[in-house]
Amino acid sequence: MNCTRRELFGALCLPAGARLEAQAGSREAMRGIFIIMTTPYTAAKAVDYEDLAKQVDYLDRCGAHGMVWPQLGSEVWNLTKEERLRGVEVLAKAAKGKRPALVLGVQGPNTKAAVEYARHAEALAPDALIAIPAREAKTLEEVRDYYTTLARLTKRPLIVQTTGGARGVNIDAQFIAALAQEFPHCGYVKEEAQPVIERMRALAKFRPLIKRIYGGADASALLYEMRAGSDGNMPNAAYADIYARIWELYQAGDQKQARDLYSKTLLVTNLRQQIPATPLYIMQKRGVFKTMVSRQRDMQLTPDEMREIEFNFEALKPYLRA
Repeated sequence: MNCTRRELFGALCLPAGARLEAQAGSREAMRGIFIIMTTPYTAAKAVDYEDLAKQVDYLDRCGAHGMVWPQLGSEVWNLTKEERLRGVEVLAKAAKGKRPALVLGVQGPNTKAAVEYARHAEALAPDALIAIPAREAKTLEEVRDYYTTLARLTKRPLIVQTTGGARGVNIDAQFIAALAQEFPHCGYVKEEAQPVIERMRALAKFRPLIKRIYGGADASALLYEMRAGSDGNMPNAAYADIYARIWELYQAGDQKQARDLYSKTLLVTNLRQQIPATPLYIMQKRGVFKTMVSRQRDMQLTPDEMREIEFNFEALKPYLRA
């Protein structure tokens, strides 16, 4: 069976029955767990491109359906232009032959900056692009011009994120549906704005113009979103295999096991509120990263904090794949 990575990524990580259904049609494309990749740093706070590439192999072994970089969870606004351009090149090379779809972030503070990132990303032929709204936009019309300009640069899926950009500008379902009416490849949405479930249901009313709806926010409402009809989620990398397994269980009709595993996952997910370094600690513990360095804050842990992370992570160990 000769299939491209894009054709296979939505199917290979499912249980046997669901996998056959996924192979039967294109409706399974661009669905599942799309990990927001973490940016690794050296002890000197330089981007560690070796570990960035290693993260691709880790996500492939975890069974993630997609990988996304750089976004808010990747500390995108703390990266220089040169670091972003080199980083996507590293990922494009590392992703060859891997199962997860590659989604490259092309957002910028304004349209001109985003266009430069989008053109560079297009040359690398990823599976999709994603863009946070322009931070410097003041009106909805400026946001529309931003996405319209990006849409004209690509034919591949362009995922519209509803948060993280211009403050006070509401990107609602009607806005995205109108964009998708003109550019069908813009019917992909990462919805994180509150109230999330209500906004997802509003988007769903515009199907098939709206092709895919993804959640985020560290998968804090993953099961609720799936029950409301979402097409996937974009959580952090530390528990990629666990999120993939929850998705697979749910798609296979085993909601009880999905719920039980999700409840265990929330123990470590919620711990991030008290111990922000938790995901980085896990990435280092799992051998993906050399350091726990972040450009946003000091990630030093006390012995007590490490014991608490270990206590909660213990419940997930039987389900790890990588």
